[in-house]
Amino acid sequence: MNDVVEVRDVHVVHKARSGGLFRRDRVYALTGADLTVAAGETVGVVGESGCGKSTLARVLVGVQRPTSGTVAFRGRDLWTMPPAERRTTVGAGVGMVFQDPSTALNRRLTVRRILRDPLDVHQRGTRPEREERVRELMALVGLPRALADALPGQLSGGQRQRVAIARALALDPALVVADEPTSALDVSVRAQVLNLLLDLKERLGLALVFVSHDIQTVRRMSDRVITMYLGRIVEETPADRVTGAARHPYTRALFSATPGLLDPIDPIPLTGPVPSATRPPSGCPFRTRCWKADGLCAEAMPEFSAASRPGHRYRCHHPVQEEETTRDLADLARQEP
Repeated sequence: MNDVVEVRDVHVVHKARSGGLFRRDRVYALTGADLTVAAGETVGVVGESGCGKSTLARVLVGVQRPTSGTVAFRGRDLWTMPPAERRTTVGAGVGMVFQDPSTALNRRLTVRRILRDPLDVHQRGTRPEREERVRELMALVGLPRALADALPGQLSGGQRQRVAIARALALDPALVVADEPTSALDVSVRAQVLNLLLDLKERLGLALVFVSHDIQTVRRMSDRVITMYLGRIVEETPADRVTGAARHPYTRALFSATPGLLDPIDPIPLTGPVPSATRPPSGCPFRTRCWKADGLCAEAMPEFSAASRPGHRYRCHHPVQEEETTRDLADLARQEP
């Protein structure tokens, strides 16, 4: 498969409002991120709030400039391009679906204008061809043609998100980044939007990055799952192995927190809050909450290790064994002082 986007050793550091008069604290939003997304592939990104998921999404779509590291789109570094070329490359090659469709769409524009805007900005085709493209996009996402002159406020939440998805697809992008695309929707509508994204991915051959708190949905949607903790990618797992064969303790704990009807178990307990991104722990950032942590974990961040299956790698000094069940891990974690 051809790589659409490649992120290499990307760091994003912000200046915080806290700190002294002459030296403000720094927020380490993303640290040493490495990620490749291939054509036709869906990569899911999971982690707790504040772990860097949305920062990674903004880096992928060229909105957030890395403090260091490279972001290559189809083999070319976005941030060494002239600004005008970068805007054209990102605008035409990458689409983004935001969390809340009610705020992502201009409430003063009709559906027709919203979908035609990207075509007008990038001067795609003649005016009749743009109008035809709007009709194609509405049909693609299952919107009735009668809604073309409706305003976003006249649509349901599911219809607004379909408009947002259609807008993201207007210029035939190679990559679509969906950042929590269903969290603002009713439960009854979420399945429709998720099935639409899956169908579009298959039909159009899109590379899709799916960011969500709903970890079971990410597992169902994705080919690979990226686990993030405190700004770092700590594991990269084939989706069919993430529940029962993940090697990083945090990934196991994260997926154990999802209720299961067929084999219900108590989640793996994690003690203490997530550390501050302004003062991350030394060594492995997860060590302050991990039942396996020891002095080695405080000394150095582990490098990536390869699991038994290709495409599965993790960063942990004391990884979970593949044959260990989540139930065993939950019992072991409770026994630790």
